[in-house]
Amino acid sequence: MDSVADGIFTVDRDWNVIFFSNSAAGIVGVSPEKAVGRKCWDVFRTEGCAEHCVLRDCIGEDRKIVGRIMLVERADGVQVPVSVSAAPLKDQDGNVIGGVESFRDLSAAPSKRGGGQLPKGFCSRDPSLADLLRILPQVAESEATVLLLGESGTGKEFFARAIHELSPRQKGPFVAVNCGALPENLMESELFGYKAGAFTDARRDKPGRFQLAENGTILLDEIGDLPLTLQAKILRVLQEREFEPLGGVAPVAADVRVIAATNRDLDRMVADGGFRQDLYYRLNVVRMTLPPLRERRGDIPLLVEHWFKRHRQAGGKDIPALSSEAMRLLMAYPFPGNIRELENILEYASILCPGGLIQVEHLPAGLRACEHPGPLLSSAPTMEEIRFRAATEAVERNGGNKNAACRELGISKDTLRRILNKADESPLDIANQAWT
Repeated sequence: MDSVADGIFTVDRDWNVIFFSNSAAGIVGVSPEKAVGRKCWDVFRTEGCAEHCVLRDCIGEDRKIVGRIMLVERADGVQVPVSVSAAPLKDQDGNVIGGVESFRDLSAAPSKRGGGQLPKGFCSRDPSLADLLRILPQVAESEATVLLLGESGTGKEFFARAIHELSPRQKGPFVAVNCGALPENLMESELFGYKAGAFTDARRDKPGRFQLAENGTILLDEIGDLPLTLQAKILRVLQEREFEPLGGVAPVAADVRVIAATNRDLDRMVADGGFRQDLYYRLNVVRMTLPPLRERRGDIPLLVEHWFKRHRQAGGKDIPALSSEAMRLLMAYPFPGNIRELENILEYASILCPGGLIQVEHLPAGLRACEHPGPLLSSAPTMEEIRFRAATEAVERNGGNKNAACRELGISKDTLRRILNKADESPLDIANQAWT
């Protein structure tokens, strides 16, 4: 099994790792010596481990599971998409004595020219994004035009940059154009440039955004705001791979990959005559729809923690966490502005917070107006969840001082760390992790 490229490990009925292959160690970044004997959830950091555990499902239902997509967090903090298969292990009498799981690193899919791995910065444990993460390297490797759909603030430009960074064009430029922010009378010259003498003030040639993106990628953000006349010119670029600058007498070749994005309903716009059907078909080769934050609330704590980590690394004020009530308000809020609005809220709160935990009073007034957010779980908590809550509340009572929390609880620092690290095992734990 050590010679197999896929990672393989086995557990007993108490979830202790009893075998851990060299390939598994290479994918996860944990040596077999350090993995064997530990609980599997202490080795793997997967999205919703307790809720979506493949081994638990296959052992409990006595069946094989093949090809389930998950995200694993390596020892260095990088998230890796994996395809997981599992089966129960049985003795000669047919009794289940454990389970075996194999997993394949999808980010390491063969790529002769592209980057190969998902870039840092992906913060999601949501199943609705698993398929997008799975196909992202293959989409990037192709030259296909991509259409990114989703509400404002869902991360469309981030996905576009990820496609570029994973593509064979990664060494070329990435040029983002907000079509909705360009004045209509300047759109054509901004996109395609102009030649000297094209109009009164054109004293010298000026390259447009397509020319600046040569050998790279151009993102046409808010493409639904383009007027019909310019839509025809974009269509020509996609069909003929060329364009004409203003005042030009010969077409210019365009070796550019096009990614388009919009928060508008292009299907309705096509039906109403506001968007060209032929351009829509040219853009809609690979369609990726990003869900709004209110449909992936389990990602809110993960995004919060990522923002704090990035803020601290940039030298900002050291604010370690959110209080439990502040997190509950965030979990109840509908976020019409999605991830961008969440980041703005955190920045606002970090400015008002004098230090320690961010409390409800540090959040914007509009967010505080949310009425009585409910509990994060409707069912009775498990013993692990009770231990976790007790530990996090002790840390909060002691102003974030974990040594003081250990003294109050009468436990060691290693025990507290293990309790807090198990936050990755369920949606509740994930939600609470961001403020511990």
